[in-house]
Amino acid sequence: MKILALEFSSAQRSVAVLEEGAGAGAAVLGEASETGTRATRAFGLIEEALRQARFEREQIECLAVGLGPGSYVGIRLAISLAQGWQLARPVQLLGASSAEGLAVQAQADGLRGRIGVVIDAQRGEFYLADYELTATARREVGPLRLVPGAEVLARQQAGVTLLGPEVAQWFPGSRMLFPRAAAIGQLAQGRRDFIAGEKLEPIYLREARFVKAPPPRVGIPQREGSP
Repeated sequence: MKILALEFSSAQRSVAVLEEGAGAGAAVLGEASETGTRATRAFGLIEEALRQARFEREQIECLAVGLGPGSYVGIRLAISLAQGWQLARPVQLLGASSAEGLAVQAQADGLRGRIGVVIDAQRGEFYLADYELTATARREVGPLRLVPGAEVLARQQAGVTLLGPEVAQWFPGSRMLFPRAAAIGQLAQGRRDFIAGEKLEPIYLREARFVKAPPPRVGIPQREGSP
């Protein structure tokens, strides 16, 4: 299966083209990324990755989308691209956790033992997921959750390796690692739990809170001469 992976959940956006094979992982045939620009050149990144892979758009069979957590705007853009692609062409869609993608990257980079994937959730909170990495296996030992900074710091003081996008600015000594589309594509390999475009949603662990505005006060007009 030929996969186009989109990962826009952080300040570093990337697109990758992969092809499933008989080996342990999907082969990355093309990858393009950009960092720090305000406007994402989404179609430019897609065209560059396809050019490297020597694929045409019509050859793509599956789009894999990094669902975060992270930049809500970036994730929504990736989802919109996937939805539009599915409307225009007969492709399958898959969603994957950007946090798990970071664990995949950490394992590929040679990290071993307990790691904590940390992503800024704003409001003084962080998304945290714990993994145990070996040379041949990756095991989630703590599910993705929202925690205060003190809990992340306690993990670091206990000897857990922290990693994530821009994490070092809050926890010095941590490993800076941005989610990559290639890792999202690797997570998509072998999966067949395809999803309709309208079912793709960003990973967002906070409950939606709405404050109902009070009804407008309507003044009763007074008759002339009344008190």
